[in-house]
Amino acid sequence: MGKLLEKIQSPQDLKKLPKESLPLLAQEIREEIIQVVAQRGGHLASSLGAVELAIAVHYCFDTPKDKVLWDVGHQAYAHKILTGRRDRFGTLRQYGGISGFLRREESPYDVYDSGHSGSALPIALGIAEARELKKEDYKLIAIIGDGTLSTGVAFEALNCAGAWKTDLIVILNDNEMSISKTVGAISSYLSRIMTGQWVTKTKENLKQLLNEIPGGKRLFRLMKLAEEVLKGLISPGLLFEELGFKYLGPLDGHNLDHLIETFKNVKNLKGPVLIHVVTRKGKGYPLAEKDPITFHGVGPFDNQNGSLELKNPRSTYSEVLGKTLVELGEKVPELVAITAAMPHGTGLYEFAKRFPERFFDVGIAEQAAVSLAAGFALSGLKPVVAIYSVFLQRAYDQIVEEVALQNLPVIFCIDRAGIVGEDGPTHHGLLDLSYLRCIPNMTIMAPKDEVELRSMIYAALQYANGPCAIRYPKGSTRGTFSAEEFSPIEWGKAEILKKGEKVALFAVGSMVEEAFEASQILEKEGLSITVVNARFVKPLDEESILKLITEHEIVFTLEENVLEGGFGSAILELLSEKNVKKEVIRIGLPSVFVEQGKREELLELYGLKAHQIAKRVRKALWGEKGEA
Repeated sequence: MGKLLEKIQSPQDLKKLPKESLPLLAQEIREEIIQVVAQRGGHLASSLGAVELAIAVHYCFDTPKDKVLWDVGHQAYAHKILTGRRDRFGTLRQYGGISGFLRREESPYDVYDSGHSGSALPIALGIAEARELKKEDYKLIAIIGDGTLSTGVAFEALNCAGAWKTDLIVILNDNEMSISKTVGAISSYLSRIMTGQWVTKTKENLKQLLNEIPGGKRLFRLMKLAEEVLKGLISPGLLFEELGFKYLGPLDGHNLDHLIETFKNVKNLKGPVLIHVVTRKGKGYPLAEKDPITFHGVGPFDNQNGSLELKNPRSTYSEVLGKTLVELGEKVPELVAITAAMPHGTGLYEFAKRFPERFFDVGIAEQAAVSLAAGFALSGLKPVVAIYSVFLQRAYDQIVEEVALQNLPVIFCIDRAGIVGEDGPTHHGLLDLSYLRCIPNMTIMAPKDEVELRSMIYAALQYANGPCAIRYPKGSTRGTFSAEEFSPIEWGKAEILKKGEKVALFAVGSMVEEAFEASQILEKEGLSITVVNARFVKPLDEESILKLITEHEIVFTLEENVLEGGFGSAILELLSEKNVKKEVIRIGLPSVFVEQGKREELLELYGLKAHQIAKRVRKALWGEKGEA
């Protein structure tokens, strides 16, 4: 296995291979991807579908001089293997290993740090226009998925590129066949013929000739219209043509001969070009082809039979949210649920099945999700918006202007808050407490466990008269979930879990459990520690917090968020406002982009585990030695 692949250290080595050997190379790359992802987890189906695309791009273009931008990057594993990272590919998504997305620090072939859909097009447009200003000479190729076209920023970039006639090549990797249902042989043939040098040169010569004779310009416009009508009849490219792009396709994204011929022809074209390529997710691995959703982002699995590692029997917070909303949907007919292309990831799939008319997936368009929720709230409905913490950032203006400014009762269920693990810095949700806390009218809660998550959702539906955010981590719950009657928490009130002396630990959300475990460690050493589940980050339970702070010598705050502007900062602001002189030791994340790694590994790295918290308490009590 891998005989051809062993010869490839860079795209320059790839170009030395005869074209007829490339299908075998594609097979070897797929075997390599399947083997590594089976051990490490990762984005399997999308990367398997883009193998021929990666080969053809690097075979035809002069990379890294010609710049290739992969949107998101989770389909670029073959690109990584072909650009000198095969030796390290086994470290995929591990702490200290190569990223599951694209990172400039890894390779000169990675043009930008990718991770969020829609970014490749505007960034490529900026680089292309900079190239013109600097009078440089190279090609820009942006590879986008069909889901990218649901992002507003992608269409904004397409609109500008078409209007500016930017020399830019966009490859649309349609792996869900959401645009075209079939790959027509006539359409594929027509696109390859229309980009050939002879046809292209003939069209330019004919245009010049007709421009010089009376009535020639009108005749040329009629010929151009006839070409567009012909292409519109057999391909779905009229939209892109109207935006100012030359549209080519759809092409079979697994036919290397067709891809290579088209890409070589396109190198000679000027202006914006869009090549529509249809691929199959999971190509080459039957189980992933059959179930691309399961094998989109997957943990380690048996690559012989496709069986996944045994799932933790405890529910995830996302699953608890989904079950809770189904229960509440039966009781509250005004309840509607909204997500942005993540019905499975956010746990809303069951709600979508039970109440399809009350479930709304806007695609990769978080801004639209929040604006939609505002419209529902204005109409008297009760909208719940479930979005990952890091992706909710994309809708910040809508949260401020369309929800908070109007004080609308929209419930934001913020999934993947805190450290998310192997997806790394583009996906950690470490900023939401800070970016939400400064917004007027916003209530912010964080549950200590799944039972409290249920109670907070119920309470928000009952009592919130403005926007409310509930943030919770990725991963498994404590296992105490049961479909019991809902009992709302006391609105705006903290919960004292343990009453001790001298030291008080004020924790929020996922850090409550770590604080409680730290107190148990210290109890064995004869210390009595107060542990407070803050529940509310905004508004704070001022009365309870101030009373407890004055009763204790040493105060800690704990949060899985950056320290700047977070929960600890809220406590310091409260003390300053009330003129209370007390030192507060804040434990949280520093203002850095946290690297990739297993969640527990990263919590340990940043000192957020119970035994490390206990050590900080000892140091505060007894100094550097941490002993009496």
